[in-house]
Amino acid sequence: MITINLALKPADLRKKIERLWEVSAPKVLAIDLAETAGSAPPVFTVQGKYTGHNNADAVPGFIYGSALLQYDAFWDESFLLLGAERTKQRMTHFVTRTGAHDHGSNIVSTYGNLWRLMNESRLAEDDAERGFLELALKCSGAVQAARWTFVSNGEGFIHAAHGPHSLQIETIRSLRSLALAHKLGHSLASEHDERISLLRRLIEHARTTAKWSVYYGSGRDAYDVRGRIAQESVFNVADGAYRGPGTQQGYSPFTTWTRGLASAMLGFAEQLEYVATLDGTGLDKLGGRDAIEAVLLNAARSTSDYYIEQTPVNGVPYWDTGAPGLRQLGNYLDRPAEPFNPHEPVDSSAAAIAAQGLLRLGNLLTKRGQVAEAEHYWQAGLTITDTIFDDPYLSTDPKHQGLLLHALLHRPNGWDHVPANSKIPCGESTANGDYHARELALYLQRVYEEKPYLSFCGL
Repeated sequence: MITINLALKPADLRKKIERLWEVSAPKVLAIDLAETAGSAPPVFTVQGKYTGHNNADAVPGFIYGSALLQYDAFWDESFLLLGAERTKQRMTHFVTRTGAHDHGSNIVSTYGNLWRLMNESRLAEDDAERGFLELALKCSGAVQAARWTFVSNGEGFIHAAHGPHSLQIETIRSLRSLALAHKLGHSLASEHDERISLLRRLIEHARTTAKWSVYYGSGRDAYDVRGRIAQESVFNVADGAYRGPGTQQGYSPFTTWTRGLASAMLGFAEQLEYVATLDGTGLDKLGGRDAIEAVLLNAARSTSDYYIEQTPVNGVPYWDTGAPGLRQLGNYLDRPAEPFNPHEPVDSSAAAIAAQGLLRLGNLLTKRGQVAEAEHYWQAGLTITDTIFDDPYLSTDPKHQGLLLHALLHRPNGWDHVPANSKIPCGESTANGDYHARELALYLQRVYEEKPYLSFCGL
């Protein structure tokens, strides 16, 4: 269980965050210089060098979005120009990509960040540029919402790249693309020009995910532990019936892949923030604000509690809570995670995502007047951040292009680099982990500098 530092304050992390941005800047430039247009987008490091993988989902939004976050932190316009130029050159293909469930990662991280920066007056107002960005966000939200599977209760979900039967937990993060498109007044035009509400699909996907992908200790199956998640939930596409849990990236359907868990924590918290910005009229048709927020909050709190309970004391988890080699590590939850152990790898990318989820949940509960609960989650988020923004997780070696060390891409497929002197993957970075480390740093920097709250939807 995480040992939560209750005395830690965001300003206490200032030096670590400033150091992160200092080592981050040359890495962003190095990755761009090394990337070859037309080749597989870089997704992870091998011996410290970013490389692509032909079988990995392409998420260049994390790479180009990182340049935009670097600009946002210190207003170095060279990073703004880099991120904006690469977005325009290389991200058009992904705006209308119908074959994947990653529009949140690709489009919100690029076009969405640029739109947010313009709204915050950190990017010069320009009618043509704004129109360009908003058109991309509208198209992305509609395209993502069109990837739809109906379930037996008449609602449904955005199905994963693996097929119409597959609901994946991390797709909760792509609801941001639907949220922004709805905020911009867009809808999905279907057969006979039927107008489908993007807000309806967002809420229905969130409810379906909360119902089937998150466990609440209610005895649903023999492995039902409150807060555990199934990375994949499998449905019969003929009648929409739920069939059971599955996994693509975890150890088994009945264990918890921790990056998926972290994605649920952050995804539900983000959607709670978004729903709070909406007037009640649209929500009334979908069950009402109170009922919707209750579902989202229960999922966010359950997953957050499980993460805190099932993670080593320093806040960095092993890649799966049921990974078979963990039994060789003894009482591994009672000591800091060990990235160089010989049995199972840790995943720092899960920690970076989870920390932001905990902070956002804590902030939400503070606004609701639930002070004790808010402090618990907020301080847990700060504790994790304090760990991963320091050795042995922060990469300060200028020859290593990664920022957050000991992150994993895909353990079951064996894609992650295993050093010659190790039995497990370690010492490498992923585009996902590096982006979320930067986003976490920017979130807290905004807090201690008392600048506008960082939100994809512009709170």
